[in-house]
Amino acid sequence: MADLSTISFTLNGRPVTARIAPHHTVVEVLQNEFGLFGARESCGQGLCGCCTVRVDGDPVSGCLFLAAFLEGTRVDTVESLARGGVPSVVQQAFIEAGAFQCGFCTPGFIMMTERLLEEHPDPDEDLIRHYLSGNLCRCGTYPEIVAAVQLAARRKSEARLDKAS
Repeated sequence: MADLSTISFTLNGRPVTARIAPHHTVVEVLQNEFGLFGARESCGQGLCGCCTVRVDGDPVSGCLFLAAFLEGTRVDTVESLARGGVPSVVQQAFIEAGAFQCGFCTPGFIMMTERLLEEHPDPDEDLIRHYLSGNLCRCGTYPEIVAAVQLAARRKSEARLDKAS
């Protein structure tokens, strides 16, 4: 058995520790140590985006990112987005636009969309497609995903305007 070490990091806003082997990935730790299944391993090669989580604000492929590198970081998963059982603006937009069929890829798309809208609050369709090109939907709901991103961008913009008035 591999030597285990203990890491400490912030997970979805709370400090945690985990016992890990050197080969454990973020997805393995999230699922096995914390029971979080939003980030899902699909391709195992960092090509599909199903395992996307954010480490210190940056999206990473949780199937490739070694858990040992989480020491001292802030990790956010799709489970952190809803507040008090209320979906985030992006999650709600995905629901309303029907931007999923099986839902397997949806958490990764949502995590990337959250980051996209932080960097580009009013993206056009080309930017949306380019930014999300690292995420794959095997059901082919791409038009609905683009519509969900556009809806979320409008809603976030409206919320900013409401706060400013």
